[in-house]
Amino acid sequence: MTMSNSDRLPDYPLHSDLVRRLKSALDARDEERVSHLICTEVGHVDAVIELDNDDWMKDPAAQLPVGALVGLWTLEYKRELTTPLCIASARGHTACVRHLLSRGADPDASPGGQGALHEACVGGHTACAQLLLQHGADPDLLSAEGLTPLHLCRTTASLGCAQALLEHGASVHCAGGAGGDTPLHVAAQRGLDEHACLYLGCGARVDTRNGRGETPLSAACGAARRPDEHARRLRLCALLLRRGAAADARDEDERSPLHKACGHACPGLARLLLRHGADAGALDYGGASPLARALQTAACAPEPGPQRTVQELLNHGSPAVWPDAFPKVLKTCAPAPRVIETLFNAYPQLRVSESWREVIPEEVFQMHQAFYQSLLALAHTPRCLQHLCRCAIRKLFGKKCFHLVSLLPLPKSLQNYLLLEPEGLLH
Repeated sequence: MTMSNSDRLPDYPLHSDLVRRLKSALDARDEERVSHLICTEVGHVDAVIELDNDDWMKDPAAQLPVGALVGLWTLEYKRELTTPLCIASARGHTACVRHLLSRGADPDASPGGQGALHEACVGGHTACAQLLLQHGADPDLLSAEGLTPLHLCRTTASLGCAQALLEHGASVHCAGGAGGDTPLHVAAQRGLDEHACLYLGCGARVDTRNGRGETPLSAACGAARRPDEHARRLRLCALLLRRGAAADARDEDERSPLHKACGHACPGLARLLLRHGADAGALDYGGASPLARALQTAACAPEPGPQRTVQELLNHGSPAVWPDAFPKVLKTCAPAPRVIETLFNAYPQLRVSESWREVIPEEVFQMHQAFYQSLLALAHTPRCLQHLCRCAIRKLFGKKCFHLVSLLPLPKSLQNYLLLEPEGLLH
C-alpha cells in the first residue's frame, strides 16, 4: 500500500484569480464552468490548488458541493489543498479526468490527504474510478486518515467503484481508520448488502473484528438506520448469518448483536438473530440484557418497534424483569402502554400496587386511561384463568414458545393470545 504523498507537494501554484474563479464555480455548482476551467486554464495537470480559509465563521453544517471549502468553527488557519484531478474526480467529470490523465496527471497525488480515487469513490463516480485505475492509480492508496478507496465506498451508488477496485486488486482485508474497520465493516454499518456480498465473494472474513471488537454483524446491528433502510439491513444480516457469522459474538463491552438490535427497537432483526441461536438472556458488562436494552428505548422509539421487540424476546425465552423492578419499568415505559401490557402478561401473577399510579405521568395516564385503569384494577384481583393457562403453556414450551405455538390446532386469535399479542386492556 502506498502512503499519501501530501508531504511532497509539487511546486505548481495556480494564479490566485484562477483559484478564485474555480472556487466560485464550485460554490455555485456550475458544472460546465468547473469543467472548462480545469480542462482549459489550469497551467499544469498536477498543480496544487489552495483554497483560502477566509470563511472560518461559516456554518459547518451548510450543504456545500463536494470539493468546496467547508468552513469550521475555529480560529486556526486551515489549508485546503487539492488538485485538478481530485476536483474532477469528486465532481464526476469523466471527460476532465480523461483529459488530465492523458496529459500525465499523477493519479495518486493527494496533497489534501485524499487521492482522486478516494474522491471518485466518495461520490460514487464509477467511470472516473475506472479511468484512474486504468492509468495506474493504487487501489489500496491510504488517505491521511488511513482509509483505502474501498473504505470510502459508503453508498449504494458506489457499488460500481467497489467492483472496479476489486478487479484491480484492492484488498478486502485492510483495517483502516481510527476504528480499525475493514471494508466489510463499513458495508455492514451502512446497510450495503450488495457491497457485503461482493466482499464476501472476494474472501472477506465474516467474523473479523475491528478496533472495538465488533464483527461485521455486530456493526450492522449497532448502526442506527432510517426506517426505509431496515429491509436492506435485514438482508445484509441474513447474508452474514448464512455465511457463518456468529449470532452471539460479543464486542469490547460484552454486547451481542442482539443487544444492539434491541437497543434500536428492530423486531425483525431481533427475530432473525434469535432464530439463529442468539442468547435472549445474555448480559453485557453493565449487567443489561437485550430486554433491558429494548425497554430503555421504549419511551422514545416509534411504535410498534419496542413492543414487537419485547414480544420477540419473551417468546424466545428471555427472562422477564425482576418483579420488584417492575414499577421502575412502568415509570420509564409509561408512554408505551403496549410494551407494559406485553411485559406484564409474561408473569403468571404480579402484585399490583395502587401506588403505581404515582409513577405514571398525568398526561400519559389521561392519554391511555382505559389501559391504565385496567392495570390498577388488578391491585386486589387475581388474573383470570385464561391468563393462567396461557402462562402454564408458555412455561412448558420455554424457549421454543414461538415455534411450538404455531403448531397447536388453535384459532389464530388464540395463538396470538399465547404469544402475548396486546389487546389494549388487562384481565
